[in-house]
Amino acid sequence: MTARIEQDHQRFRQLVKGKIRKDLRGYLTRREMIAKEGRGVVSVPIHDIDTPTFRYGDNSSGVGMGEPGDGKGQPGSPGSGQNTGGEDPGRHILEVDVTLEELADILAEELELPRIKPKGASSLTSVKDKYTGIRPTGPASLRHFKRTYREALRRQVMLGEYDPENPVIVPVKRDMRFRSWREIPKPQNNAVIVYMMDVSGSMGDQQKELVRLEAFWIDTWLRRNYEGIESRYIVHDIGAREVDKQTFFSIREDGGTRISSAFALGAQMIEERYRPSEWNTYLFHFSDGDNSSEADNRACVDLLRGRLLPSCNMFGYCQVASAYGSGNFINVLHEAFPGSDSARGHDTDADDQPLVTSRVNGRDDIYDSLRVFFGAGR
Repeated sequence: MTARIEQDHQRFRQLVKGKIRKDLRGYLTRREMIAKEGRGVVSVPIHDIDTPTFRYGDNSSGVGMGEPGDGKGQPGSPGSGQNTGGEDPGRHILEVDVTLEELADILAEELELPRIKPKGASSLTSVKDKYTGIRPTGPASLRHFKRTYREALRRQVMLGEYDPENPVIVPVKRDMRFRSWREIPKPQNNAVIVYMMDVSGSMGDQQKELVRLEAFWIDTWLRRNYEGIESRYIVHDIGAREVDKQTFFSIREDGGTRISSAFALGAQMIEERYRPSEWNTYLFHFSDGDNSSEADNRACVDLLRGRLLPSCNMFGYCQVASAYGSGNFINVLHEAFPGSDSARGHDTDADDQPLVTSRVNGRDDIYDSLRVFFGAGR
């Protein structure tokens, strides 16, 4: 019975995954799904899937009941369409809990994303407990039932206390056996994601909503590929500063824009905290493409070329559409780094280029933006 229930559960999970994959482009843009994120699980609304349940009804109105000559579908009969509305509740959307790992796998299958190959060899390790044997002492939580039972049975047989007609086995203290373990250092591929965003007056709520959706899926995919991962958040207008996640998605300033301030702070953060020999580094900058001057554009290119690109796996620039932004910065990057032009597709130059650019004019563009960022398996 247990095996049958497990088979049914696995079949249901496959149906859910198939439904999510079919409508993935729509799920990528669901703000309410991200709002319910918690402890590695999100609630995904699913249409057209019912969980198996027993439904009870009145036998007097079942099939086969009634007088000879009565027909279904006749005026006034059930199902004829001429009755008054019923009192039963309508169908509801089913919400299914899906782990972020499952979402990442669905995303990879649908977008045909290759698994990321970590850059270099990490020297960081984590400690993992490995159970290696049995010992006579230990905490109650590690008591080994079968070995304890075997020791008690052996003792009672040797002492002549075992009665086959009444096989009661009572372990005593010396019969107790416990699992033993030792700590094993485990190599760990670590990654850090640095999110940077323009929060000047031209970046409104609509633009920040696009950034939040894009960042959620970026985070989901990268966490599926790395065991240890950290996230850092930088906001900027004329100046830049590090903030927490909540502030990152809610703050708004009225000043101008100097993108180089965020690039400089990001470079300083990487150089001081995340050595390239030990960390896989991902940087993402979100902007409407507006910058203060040509001089600052040149400063950004110099920072990218000299300090950021040499030390990171990928630098992703995502430009969101805004009625108030010039949208020119992405062109500056394409001119300085030709391989970053997302319109080229995944040719050899683009795959070797750590800088990747993407345009997101609306929610529907998030699907293609994720493919552009991670299609090369960086």
